[in-house]
Amino acid sequence: MSAVIKEIIFRASERLKVPVCLVANKGLAKHDTHLVESVVVQDGFDDADDYIVQHTTPEDLVITADIPLAARIVANGGVALDPRGGLYTEENVGERLSMRDLIMELRSGGVVQGGPAQFSLTDRQRFASALDRFLTRMLRGQRPF
Repeated sequence: MSAVIKEIIFRASERLKVPVCLVANKGLAKHDTHLVESVVVQDGFDDADDYIVQHTTPEDLVITADIPLAARIVANGGVALDPRGGLYTEENVGERLSMRDLIMELRSGGVVQGGPAQFSLTDRQRFASALDRFLTRMLRGQRPF
């Protein structure tokens, strides 16, 4: 997750007094607030994803660009948001997963080169707005969609 996205998340956490849990398979930088917890898991394939899925409740918001992880969260009744502000839903996560797989296949065959577009100021603003909207709704006990 980019430093820009983390900063937006940390500011929202402080403003709304919402705890944040970062999960990774390597050490993370220390944070100045008690609201941010860092969990380091083993360095195995999908260990961080497995931890997130096992510890996420429907009241939690998972922020990830990892579409397979988002699909697992949504399948378990959870809420997932991508770092560009798009909500993963039961209606769209299967299509996004299929598109991801197709693009990976095309890349491996040399048909498609490069990755997603650069993260823009518009993406940043869309994410910040979506995060604020979803957190506000969730704090009111409502689903964000």
